[in-house]
Amino acid sequence: REQQVVPVEVLAAVTREQFLRDVYPRRMPVVLKGMELGTCITKWTVDYLSNAEGSKEVKIHVSAVPQMDFLSKNFVYRTLPFDVFVQRAAEVKHKEYFLSEDEKYYLRSVGEDARKDIADIRKQFPILAEDIQIPEYFEKEQFFSSVFRISSAGLQLWTHYDVMDNFLIQVTGKKRVALYSPRDAPYLYLSGTKSEVLDVDNPDLEKYPLFVKAKRYQCFLEAGDVLFIPALWFHNVISEEFGVALNVFWKHLPAESYDKTDTYGNKDPTAASRAIQILDRALKALEELPEEYRDFYARRMVLRIQEKAYRNDYG
Repeated sequence: REQQVVPVEVLAAVTREQFLRDVYPRRMPVVLKGMELGTCITKWTVDYLSNAEGSKEVKIHVSAVPQMDFLSKNFVYRTLPFDVFVQRAAEVKHKEYFLSEDEKYYLRSVGEDARKDIADIRKQFPILAEDIQIPEYFEKEQFFSSVFRISSAGLQLWTHYDVMDNFLIQVTGKKRVALYSPRDAPYLYLSGTKSEVLDVDNPDLEKYPLFVKAKRYQCFLEAGDVLFIPALWFHNVISEEFGVALNVFWKHLPAESYDKTDTYGNKDPTAASRAIQILDRALKALEELPEEYRDFYARRMVLRIQEKAYRNDYG
């Protein structure tokens, strides 16, 4: 039993008009090649990055294993000067380390106050921001965040979805990205916005038998590639080499749809959160009934949800 794997469509650089007319409305991931991204593609060597932003402190994830799991928190947070962090993340074996000599490092930039401020490369890394040209395929007021990321070779991030559209701009290094459609959520064993299936290549099918039903869309990103990830699409990212990337998130729903306390772009829209709370209360109410009745009314509720909310243009 193996998962169906479909290559993500790859397109040569498109204009804003082409993107909005031909690509965006389909709500499918697409790799854009040959985009004009500025001098970052050639300039961002390990030495240049280290010197450009100097020794300011950054908070990083450190993991003794390549697969980072946000649910079990199998990593620790540590702080390092940026230049030291970059040098260490680029090494395979470390002379100085926190957990083990082959530990993996991951930086996901955050705002000045991570609980209140969004990540914005122009504020947190202003010198590097001058080197990168972000494809502006959305209105300025739709911009939400620009998240600067650096990963050790071999690092794999947990499968999750975000509630906003985003571009993953791979500046240096190579990544493999596995993506799953929102319609395959029933097969992904969700805990909040994250999937419990950590190893998508060798899943534990005794524990996660339905996972084989999820169709995997897959692409390999090289330096200079831009991956469009539509909102609600699940993604699992492996850094095949030490690499630097930038995610740009933008709001495509009306501004009031989003949770105002969301600084990461991954809190469910307020209407969805309300609906889930109501559903939890409804299920609690059913607990007052004997099992036979609970089962009957739960099935009726499922039918109502299917009838009212499911799209019928796909399986």
